[in-house]
Amino acid sequence: MTTYVALLRAVNLGKARKVPMAELRALAEGMGLEHVRTLLQSGNLVFDSDCEGCDVVERLEMALLDRFGFAVPVILRTAGELESAAQAHPFGAGEEDPTRLHVVFYVAEPPPEAIERVAQREAGPERVTVRGREAYVHYPDGAGRSRLNLDPLGPGTARNWRTVRALSEMVGPGA
Repeated sequence: MTTYVALLRAVNLGKARKVPMAELRALAEGMGLEHVRTLLQSGNLVFDSDCEGCDVVERLEMALLDRFGFAVPVILRTAGELESAAQAHPFGAGEEDPTRLHVVFYVAEPPPEAIERVAQREAGPERVTVRGREAYVHYPDGAGRSRLNLDPLGPGTARNWRTVRALSEMVGPGA
């Protein structure tokens, strides 16, 4: 049995694309996923599955489309992958406000030329490091004020540091 974290992209932002967490849990349980739980209202789904080799992402995306009537991209990490991401933030030391730190999760590792384009951007106060399928971002003035463009890296879904740490605690040893 493997523990997974499914990160739903662009749900519950404003009044559009509503995915109530109770309905998300019921949908996942109806798919046969076990020990299903959610965190916050931002599309964080944790579950266990022994479904080796089956496409959990495709099944979740189809079930979400059928249930809610719109496509919801899903990015999947194992518990170990999520814990590794939670331990790897290069800007975490010394930052007192975890909402200024983010991790952007991608389905695949961004291509080197895209990483280079982001690295060569006009200097702003933000710092970005890409490691594997995650981009670690520090927004010293807050994400809402940032003009940082991560689009060259491709579609991903961001979680602030507090959420990443909470997910890590949910899936970590003894969870």
